[in-house]
Amino acid sequence: MTQRRRELHGLAWGFAGVLAFSLTLPATRVAVAELDPLFVGLGRSLAAAVLAALALVITRQPLPRRDQMRRMALTAFGVIFGFPLITAYAMRHLPAAHGAIVIGLLPLATAAVVAVAGRERPSQGFWIAAGCGAALVVAFALVEGGGMVHVADIALLFAVLVAALGYAEGARLAREMPGWVVISWVLVLSVPFLLPPVLWSVLTHGVSASPAAWLGFAYVSLFSQYIGFFAWYHGLALGGVARVSQVQLTQPFLTLIASALLLGESVSASMIIFAAAVVSTVAIGRYMPVKPHY
Repeated sequence: MTQRRRELHGLAWGFAGVLAFSLTLPATRVAVAELDPLFVGLGRSLAAAVLAALALVITRQPLPRRDQMRRMALTAFGVIFGFPLITAYAMRHLPAAHGAIVIGLLPLATAAVVAVAGRERPSQGFWIAAGCGAALVVAFALVEGGGMVHVADIALLFAVLVAALGYAEGARLAREMPGWVVISWVLVLSVPFLLPPVLWSVLTHGVSASPAAWLGFAYVSLFSQYIGFFAWYHGLALGGVARVSQVQLTQPFLTLIASALLLGESVSASMIIFAAAVVSTVAIGRYMPVKPHY
């Protein structure tokens, strides 16, 4: 497969992952309205770990090497603990639509992580396109928020940083094993650290909730924390982390549409304008050179 075709396939797989992730914040907001944020933030990984363990056993996957386990620990810190837990708490204080825009900084952060680690060398044109896309989502957040920055926004920025680390390390592992195997092992190896706080949450706050809240929890467990990563890590490994990560710039607007349909949150004309502008930066960045350096 030529490099160009690899990139195109990587972008397609990446977008499939983004589609799965785009419902994460609305589903989380529905879940945490009735369930403890700690239970939602970490319990979703525990539930996904059960499916992951079954998949690993059925397919008889070998244990990861010690060096792979170290990278899996970094991946878990970002995508199993940091990002889910922080966003679960933030969604008790912010509309899903607002949180989606802050998460729009994630593609730029992911590209920066792989560049700092020396694994990829994006060109100046790529950085300009990525920076414009990030600036657009921040500008939109300020416009929609009346120029105000909430305390929960700061928490979400930290969630962005740890998620970027988890994406970068997970994509590196996906060059050595299938993406679904990566996220499966990351989930299973996290179980001893997930179980105590989840049990504490259940015993302290209980798990009484409506079917809607449980449906939201089921979605983030199955799709946001597990199946979505199949496509996402495969796409990052195939097309390059810096380039494919920019597809996630479209996630805030997909989330806004989902929030409008599922939660009744408004969709403004400015959202449509900003969405079109962001998509254009992704399209421009698609043609900017990114040199692999593994």
